[in-house]
Amino acid sequence: MDQDGRDRFEIPKEVRSMAEASFDQARKAFEHMLTNAQQTATTIEDRGATVRANAKEISTRAVSFAERNVSAALDYAQQLVHAKDLGDVLRLHSEYVQGQMKALAEQAAELGQVVTKAAQDAAKPKS
Repeated sequence: MDQDGRDRFEIPKEVRSMAEASFDQARKAFEHMLTNAQQTATTIEDRGATVRANAKEISTRAVSFAERNVSAALDYAQQLVHAKDLGDVLRLHSEYVQGQMKALAEQAAELGQVVTKAAQDAAKPKS
């Protein structure tokens, strides 16, 4: 391949479409999780000191998750910049998507547990 051929490396449309679909799916799942957490925090915010503490924990965890996910996306982008060929790009993409799907599932489960605890605490009758 000549120098011009190497300079015009393009990622195939199918690969780009697959990557965009995966990113869109991960982004939508994360946005859905954050929306639910924010709605729950808003709903239970006025239920006393215990509930405020739970709402703060939910918000803190959601922000922590967002920070981790953005950091992972930036790390992924940096790795792509250093990819040597299409094989590297595909491997990095696969690793990133798999890692993010696992992280999102874990984050959703963890946030679900915190939200459930908060709801149970809010429903407890005051003694």
